[in-house]
Amino acid sequence: MSTALAATTAAVSTLSGLLDDAARLAAAAKAEATLRAYAGDWRRFAAWCEAAGLEARPAAPATVAAYIAHLVGEGRKVATIERALVAVSQAHKVAGLASPTTSAAVAEVRKGARRTIGVAQRQAAPLAVVELRAAVEESREGIAGLRDRALVLVGFAAALRRSELVALRVEDLDFTVEGLVVTVRKSKTDQESAGRKVAVPYAGQPELCPVRAARAWLDAAGIVAGPVFRSVNKGGRVGAAGIAPQAVARVVKRLAGDAGLDADKFSGHSLRAGFATAAARAGKAERSIMRQTGHKTERMVRRYIRDAELWADNAAVGLL
Repeated sequence: MSTALAATTAAVSTLSGLLDDAARLAAAAKAEATLRAYAGDWRRFAAWCEAAGLEARPAAPATVAAYIAHLVGEGRKVATIERALVAVSQAHKVAGLASPTTSAAVAEVRKGARRTIGVAQRQAAPLAVVELRAAVEESREGIAGLRDRALVLVGFAAALRRSELVALRVEDLDFTVEGLVVTVRKSKTDQESAGRKVAVPYAGQPELCPVRAARAWLDAAGIVAGPVFRSVNKGGRVGAAGIAPQAVARVVKRLAGDAGLDADKFSGHSLRAGFATAAARAGKAERSIMRQTGHKTERMVRRYIRDAELWADNAAVGLL
């Protein structure tokens, strides 16, 4: 092999390796859960196209418009339809094709779908402090109860997303004189894993104290490293792996139901929403709430503040 040919072959091999690396980095730019959701959306679109005798890639704008109508007919939410369109768009871009979702025809059908369905999202109800107390009081006995109490109290006081809560490791907890410092390694709005620290103070009411609850759970479970929140079987045996994000919602719903609350109203997000709403009602500063929740913009926090202020200086009070 000539020197020039060898150099060319080496260059092609290097370029191929770099392209593979670039593909892996591009995939890492999105959270795993997001990638799974997009993949599922694309599979459903491709299957629908095949059944209808239409080409999925490249898809004609009319095909995408018809698919939107199909999703509306199935009763899908606006957010679900929008995510499906992102999946279709990404699948075309990856293949080096123009996205059919940007056409004027699709934009009109998209607008019509939003008006037909309505863009208001059903949000999980925030878990108020009085409801949190009731839920904690009705939690199970034994080690499973210790886990549940620590889960909801830390989740509430640190205003964590369920993914952040279940990702916590013992190494992320620093018990101090003032309380507990929680290191959130990665979150929905921090895909680069810059991390942030959240301070959780001791509570004035011991039965609602997240710091004491976390310490009690770790000590009873004998957990000194690894995942903080783990499964507990019926025999009280603590698992080695961390619980799934869906387990947070199950715990919240079960505790709410046991406390006589409407369990269907609550989800894993109710802990974070409950903190933000309670802090707003207590008159905490917007920047202080954002520091705890990790919100990057004021828009979402102000929604909680508006909800919290519905009864403050209400114009209808005393009129009837």
